[in-house]
Amino acid sequence: MKLTGAAANTYFRQPDPSHAALLIFGADPMRVADKRQQVINALVGPQGEEEMRLTRISTADLRKDPALLDDAIKAQGFFPGHRVAFVEDATDGMSKVLAAALADWQAGDAQVVITAGQLTAKSALRKVVEGHKNAVAIGLYDDPPTVADVEQALRDVGVDLPERDVMDTLMSLANSLEPGDFRQTIEKVSLYKRGDDTALSIADVTANAPQSAEVDIDDVLEVVTTGQADRLGPLLRNLYAQGVTPVALSIGAMRHFRRLHAVASDPGGAAAGVGRLRPPVFGPRRDKMVRQANHWGRDRVEKALTALTDVDLQLRSANTAPPNALMERVLIRLAMLARR
Repeated sequence: MKLTGAAANTYFRQPDPSHAALLIFGADPMRVADKRQQVINALVGPQGEEEMRLTRISTADLRKDPALLDDAIKAQGFFPGHRVAFVEDATDGMSKVLAAALADWQAGDAQVVITAGQLTAKSALRKVVEGHKNAVAIGLYDDPPTVADVEQALRDVGVDLPERDVMDTLMSLANSLEPGDFRQTIEKVSLYKRGDDTALSIADVTANAPQSAEVDIDDVLEVVTTGQADRLGPLLRNLYAQGVTPVALSIGAMRHFRRLHAVASDPGGAAAGVGRLRPPVFGPRRDKMVRQANHWGRDRVEKALTALTDVDLQLRSANTAPPNALMERVLIRLAMLARR
């Protein structure tokens, strides 16, 4: 079966040890590795590898010797407790090996955890797991973390939920950091607050946050198109700290809104319009663009393009106004326009 959303997040924290297999796949290796580590720790505990209840199998080794997986599943350990056979970076070429292993799987055998890169809906590996009555497949996409995700991260390390302004700061951080880096930051915050009974403050978060977080232009545009003007400041600071210029940001924003205009103007509707884009857009990015086009509509997109064209001309002229401020001002205007 396939799990998504809240059900998937709950499963990562509390995986079912009676399941034969779990497939975790996604384009971002760090997201996949973070969730894989969380699941394996929940299944075998922190001592699982030392007690030889965790068997790691590389795809290269499995390709040379397909019997390795079946041996790991059936092997009996010296220590009592749940066992896991972990297959890393699997591909569709491993689908037959996995199907044979699952067909022979019985209660009491080691649970199989498989990680993979981005897999399409027609993936043979996905079909094996999703079609099995006792296996689970979870896809990880580049969707921004929700407030519930951040709140759960704080609960996991024993930090009380903070006030709204502090939560906004954490949300900005969660959307600008890689998942593993954000988790490490939350762990640092929990250690920093140990023995301190005062409420978590922005200063506490800032003291433990990386000096500059990895942000790309898409992160900024997501915030703008969804009307989250209050999150723009931290994202822009991190983006500029990485060397991205206001002109580059302007070009990226113009390109995005031009594509959004083509989608919103299609006589067949946004879903038909996004299907005509070249290069094509797939998966969550496609769904996101359809939502944005339906929300903005052609008229508001045209207003956004006018504002972006004006600021682009100012940035390329001999204008003496600070370029960072010019770009931030127009993005705030667009974010406010998205709320109407």
